[in-house]
Amino acid sequence: MISRIGFLLLLGLPTFAQDAPKKIDSNYNNTYYQGRMELFNSLTPPKNATVFLGNSITERGAWGELLSGQPIMNRGIGGDNTFGVLARLEGVAKAKPKKIFLLIGINDLSRGLPKEVILNNYNRILTYLTTHTPKTKIYIQSVLPLYEPYTKEAYLKNKKDSILNLNVGIKQVAAKFNLTYINLHEIFADENGDLKKEYTADGIHLKPAAYVLWVDFLKKRKYL
Repeated sequence: MISRIGFLLLLGLPTFAQDAPKKIDSNYNNTYYQGRMELFNSLTPPKNATVFLGNSITERGAWGELLSGQPIMNRGIGGDNTFGVLARLEGVAKAKPKKIFLLIGINDLSRGLPKEVILNNYNRILTYLTTHTPKTKIYIQSVLPLYEPYTKEAYLKNKKDSILNLNVGIKQVAAKFNLTYINLHEIFADENGDLKKEYTADGIHLKPAAYVLWVDFLKKRKYL
């Protein structure tokens, strides 16, 4: 006699036994991450610094040159995600910086992490920072758009809606903590909501000239 589960399998219908939970790819601690952390830990942080915290988009910014004369800490790590940022907050908080500009999330989306997981990490990140360095002014920046005709990797395709939905959630989390949310799409998105192609060579990272516009935008809004 065929069991009920066997009967369902014969019909090609799903069963509870088949519905395994989706694994969350939270990995961040690769050799590049470790090397950057070794560098950070070897440095003496300047007083009253402005910290730029995030992934490769942050790391590639020449913030020190663009903000010459100001104490700057570039804490970008290529390939990093919200789990990686969460794991390295102690060093940032111990520096007691004047300002933090946070931009993180595209690598989470590229791994297919649910929005709820990413936003939960945002809550944990901001809870830690507001608790351990309460006098620091924290700015939450939107995840940048992509220009998908230039992106080669499959995991960076069809992400526009995911980015927009994540940014809605990030803005809500920022409001929950009474922090400033900065919508970078105002300067980097075209009329279709894509990253302006003149600002990128690979569809995700910014050309050097785009960072000049970024800093000018932050200055005009009195964030810098």
